[in-house]
Amino acid sequence: MTQSNQSHYIQFEQTNKSEEDSSQFHFKSDVLTGLSQKRKSIPCKYLYDQRGSQLFDEICRTPEYYPTRTEIALLKEHAEEIASLMGLGAHLIEFGSGSSIKVRILLDAATKLESYIPVDISRHHLMQAASNIAKDYPKLKVWPITTDFTQPFQLPNNARDGCNVGFFPGSTIGNFTSDEAKAFLVNSAKIVQPGGSMIIGVDLKKDHKILNAAYNDKKGVTSSFSLNLLRRINREIGGNFDAKRFRHEALYNAKMGRMEIFLVSLDQQSVRVNGHTFNFKSGERIHTENSHKYEIGEFQNIARASGFSPLKVWVDHKSLFSIHYLRA
Repeated sequence: MTQSNQSHYIQFEQTNKSEEDSSQFHFKSDVLTGLSQKRKSIPCKYLYDQRGSQLFDEICRTPEYYPTRTEIALLKEHAEEIASLMGLGAHLIEFGSGSSIKVRILLDAATKLESYIPVDISRHHLMQAASNIAKDYPKLKVWPITTDFTQPFQLPNNARDGCNVGFFPGSTIGNFTSDEAKAFLVNSAKIVQPGGSMIIGVDLKKDHKILNAAYNDKKGVTSSFSLNLLRRINREIGGNFDAKRFRHEALYNAKMGRMEIFLVSLDQQSVRVNGHTFNFKSGERIHTENSHKYEIGEFQNIARASGFSPLKVWVDHKSLFSIHYLRA
């Protein structure tokens, strides 16, 4: 890592320290509110603490989980065309950057990028990944931002007047309802600004057997990923969940076109979180995540309703996954 690049990314990250300070408050508030509902739920973004992010990386390497390897193959096959659409001197903004693995395919192809701006809620994971990118691409400015990428946030000053390209891989858009997806895209359009672009990975509708296998891998990595949320609650906000008394459940809802993921209580029990008591019946569920699947036209209609024009879509030969290039 060059000294210049190091000063760039550390300087801007520090201006967002307030995000980290407030994250614990929002985590506690959202957990207490979600567990107080008749149908208990916790937002899926809280699955991704440091350990959760590591476990998700492991999920992506399981043989059943097709989205990652399919999307990577698509990115490699079409990287040059994507880089051409991005143009010269662009600022590449990755929403929910995680380990910043897939973006390397674009960084290798788009050698004239001005900067890379990874955005993630997990600060430790983000800074580690950003440091690795800065070291491996020494000519690239790297400005990580620790924040909830579904909310408005400000780009570094140097990126506000340039050509901005958002990158949102992994079909994370599927975690949102259609209204939430529209809200995210509307917010993204403001961030990349008129004339900017978004590159989005979108999982496609397919045989439910493929979907159920992908979210219930034989090694149980996805189960560990789900149960880690309970351990995080214990560690960070004073919970006393016994993770062994819950199980992971993932089912395909054909009517809604989505995988639905829950933590299921194995027996009747009471749990305390931050001084509050929550009672569970045997079989009662905590909803933790949805993963919507789309037809090509369905997603393009959502994009159009959110201020984007679809320019290009790439689909693998098995029609498992798609990558969309949208213009704000």
